[in-house]
Order: sequence, then structure tokens, then C-alpha cells
Amino acid sequence: MTNKEKWRERLAPWVAVVVLVLIWEAAVRLFDVPSFIFPSASATAQALVTFAGPIGMHSWQTLWTTMAGFALGVVVGLGLGFIIGSSRFLYHACYPLLVGFNAIPKVAFVPILVVWFGIGSVPAILTAFLICFFPIVVNVATGLATLEPELEDVLRVLGARRMDVLLKVGLPRSLPYFFASLKVAITLAFVGTVVSETVASNQGIGYLMMSAGSQMRMSLVFAGLIVISAMAMVMYELFALLEKRMTAWAHRGQR
Repeated sequence: MTNKEKWRERLAPWVAVVVLVLIWEAAVRLFDVPSFIFPSASATAQALVTFAGPIGMHSWQTLWTTMAGFALGVVVGLGLGFIIGSSRFLYHACYPLLVGFNAIPKVAFVPILVVWFGIGSVPAILTAFLICFFPIVVNVATGLATLEPELEDVLRVLGARRMDVLLKVGLPRSLPYFFASLKVAITLAFVGTVVSETVASNQGIGYLMMSAGSQMRMSLVFAGLIVISAMAMVMYELFALLEKRMTAWAHRGQR
């Protein structure tokens, strides 16, 4: 790949963003859409500047709450995924339960969490955890459960125990699955946090958007949406970079 092609790939997302913003601005102006229904891109940008202080404060609340729930999801997801993936019986026994649990809308848990822990950061952290740990569990368990039987037989012949096979071969083999799940889980964690903040918090971007929506300040609502998207994209790219560094061996044949 030439340097010119690399630069084109790097600039492609920014070009797409600029084109989208121009279409957004032109459509609102062309159809004369009222700002309390659908604000223009320029009005949203103005809201970002005007309310930079409150947005920054609430963004920090949402970010650390999301990261706390995400960290809890990684720890539980990795541990549970290892346990389920290490046993064929547990894999087939627990997988339907995990699917059924994941099918429950997580917003339904928010009232329960409020009763248990009150209004504040704890329900948001737990909602982020509940919504993000499933892909981690599934990917880690799948990576371990799909270990080639031939490879395991060879290692057993060489004297390796079941735990040795899992720790020294299974876990490294599961790393691509694990890092792929992190990219999905971090975006879901933001969804869980914001959902909880709209219902059971007096801080965070979700609370800010709900308050602004009740006052028909749609430009501020859209500013909150942009901030959430930006934070999620930054974290996604961070884990994508970490994935490339940690699992380059798994992607060496894709170039």
C-alpha cells in the first residue's frame, strides 16, 4: 500500500463526516425545519460552544460511569467466559440462559436497580455492566470451546493437563475473540449508561438530554448525542488499536 493510499484511508472518515454535516445543514435549511423539531448542524455546534461547561461536566460523569461498568463487565465476562468455555457441558447448559438474559431489555432493570441502590451512579454502572458483559462472555467461551480437538489431543499426548491446554493455548487463541468483543461491549456500555441516566440520575449526558428535551431545546439534545458518539468512537478506536497490537499474529494474512 502506497503512502497516498494510506492517507486516503485515514482521511476517508473525516470526509464522510464533513459530507454528512453539509447534507444535514442543507436539508434543514432547504425544508425550513423548525429548530425545536430538528436543529441544524450549525445550531447544534453553537449549543456545543454555548453549553460547553455543563456538557463537559455531564460528559465526564457519563464517561467514568461507563468505564466503571465496562471494567466490571470485562472482569465478569472474562471469568464467566473462561468457566463456560472450559467445559462442553457448561457451554451447552449456560448458553441458552445467557441468550435469554440478553434478550431482556436492560431498561427494565433500571427501576429494580433504583429500588435496590437509589438514584445515582450505581444504577448507571450496573446497567452498563448488564448490557456489555454478554458479548465478552460469548466470544471468550466460543474461543475456548472451538479449540481444535486434534491440537488438544497432541498436547495431551505430550503430557499437558486440561488446565495447561486452556491457559497456554486456549486463552491465547481466544484473544482475537476477546478484543473483538471489547469493541462491541464499550459501545453497548455507553448505551446502558445513558439509558439509566435518563431514568434514574441527576447527572450525566442522559440526564442533560432529558432535561433539554423537556424544555424543547433540541439543539442541546443533539449536542449530547454528538458527544456520546464522539466518546464511543474514541474508545472504540482505542480498543481497535489495542487489538492490532496484541493480536497482530491473527491478522497477518489479511493484507
